[in-house]
Amino acid sequence: MKSELADMTLEQKRTIPDDDVPDSVPVPHALVPHLGETAILLDIDGTLLDLMPTPREVWVPPGLSDTLNRLVERTSGALALVSGRSLNDIDLIFAPDVFRAVAGHGAEMRLSADSEADDVHAPPLDKELKRRLAAIAKLSPGILLEDKGYSLALHYRLAPHAEKAIYESVSLIRADLPNAPIEVLPGKFVCEIKHSGFTKASGVRELMKHEPFRGRRPLFIGDDVTDETVFAIMPDMNGLAFSVGRRAMGVNGHFDAPSDVRAFLARLLDDTRLE
Repeated sequence: MKSELADMTLEQKRTIPDDDVPDSVPVPHALVPHLGETAILLDIDGTLLDLMPTPREVWVPPGLSDTLNRLVERTSGALALVSGRSLNDIDLIFAPDVFRAVAGHGAEMRLSADSEADDVHAPPLDKELKRRLAAIAKLSPGILLEDKGYSLALHYRLAPHAEKAIYESVSLIRADLPNAPIEVLPGKFVCEIKHSGFTKASGVRELMKHEPFRGRRPLFIGDDVTDETVFAIMPDMNGLAFSVGRRAMGVNGHFDAPSDVRAFLARLLDDTRLE
């Protein structure tokens, strides 16, 4: 199953036939519980922030920092970023603000905005495996390599023509190492290879066991294939799931773009019904 996933093109992985997806509707405020009972969980790239040609070019639009900090206050701290990025990367993007987070697709977690990582759930990738995967970046000058320690990402937004060759190369490496405990994560113009055994969903499940998240109703917003693991567990938690930029299976609604997500979050602060 995993090798089949690596063999699929990104477009196949992230596109769901319209016939198989129930019509989603823009997110109505009536769905949102009181903020005092809600845990707000937010993906970053493509959800909170607009996608850019390279990961380093993303930026925090004016007003978003204030919105997030006010939501932290209104939810008594129950707001977390849920991202494939590392904690260090998240902190660089949102500096000087520091937020609770599930990072690295569940590999890292920070339960307090005043602390470093509380837990790291994944060992580093094997050095020889990383060396072989890193060599794939030589397929095209536009492929950018990101080493997170516990995973390695190949970004190809600047070289979209290389998508098929990237996934074929990953499949060949995996065929040579059938017992390696790794998983291929397709994303928007990125192919990430990580240790198996942890996901964004496993990170969210762990996060929701701790204060100030415990006992609250989670509201998760995400956009990418890797966010689907979290979409899938929201019903187990009586939670709400919203997708961005596409209609995803099982969500309660969708947003067209990150700007709509930012506007929605800002409106939550003005809605007295959510007090």
